[in-house]
Amino acid sequence: MKRVMKNNIQRIALFVLIVSALQACKSVPLTGRSQLSLIPESEMVSMSLTNYDSFLKENKLSTNKQQTEVVKKVGARIAAAVEKYLKDNGFESYIANFNWEFNLVDSDVPNAWCMPGGKVVVYTGILPYTKDENGLAVVMGHEIAHAVARHGNERMSHAMLVQMGGVALSTAIQEKPEETQNLYNMAYGATTQVGVMLPFSRKHEYEADKMGLIFMAIAGYDPRSAVAFWQRMSANSGGTPEWLSTHPVDSNRIEALQKMMPEALKYYQGR
Repeated sequence: MKRVMKNNIQRIALFVLIVSALQACKSVPLTGRSQLSLIPESEMVSMSLTNYDSFLKENKLSTNKQQTEVVKKVGARIAAAVEKYLKDNGFESYIANFNWEFNLVDSDVPNAWCMPGGKVVVYTGILPYTKDENGLAVVMGHEIAHAVARHGNERMSHAMLVQMGGVALSTAIQEKPEETQNLYNMAYGATTQVGVMLPFSRKHEYEADKMGLIFMAIAGYDPRSAVAFWQRMSANSGGTPEWLSTHPVDSNRIEALQKMMPEALKYYQGR
């Protein structure tokens, strides 16, 4: 009898979990892919701001005014393109909690990232690869696309299902704030010391590539610059095999970008 009751309780819990997951499914703007999104974006932004503020306190902003101005200029143009696209296609709620900010950090690491809420950081170490505004738009469009597509939320949602099971999200946030923050750290991975985000999956990377191309094209930057940028990165990457990394191998990424290019060029040439 007890075993039957236990099995019934487990079935009910599983049913509730499945229903909750189905209700939490969202569509990624532009690609239309269905994704799991259990965490309110307001909570993602709140946790991001905590990490972002800590990062800025512990890392040095670049004193190069010209480079900083270029980062802010390119970022503002891409942000405007994102807002236009989302508004025109009924996705404006995806950035309702965004308060755009663009910073250039003095670091030799060739990296950049965008947190939920529109907080974008570019490292001076990537500027030799971007070369000009078009190259910088490739990087910033891609990183902003990760945030717009809510890839961090999706990864954290999957982690929450695995580690917290059927615990209600409201309970997790209110009664288990430390565990929830730890899940954020594992899912998004920005550390205040180096600020390097955990790599997204190849699926997320390719999706951000496509969205980034279109966002930069709408902003008036030539999406064909993406191929040249990744060729420069490839020449200095050391050739890590794709199966050893969640990031696409540069040659595969370039091939995928070339296939995406005709669609992106429609946005660029139609401006």
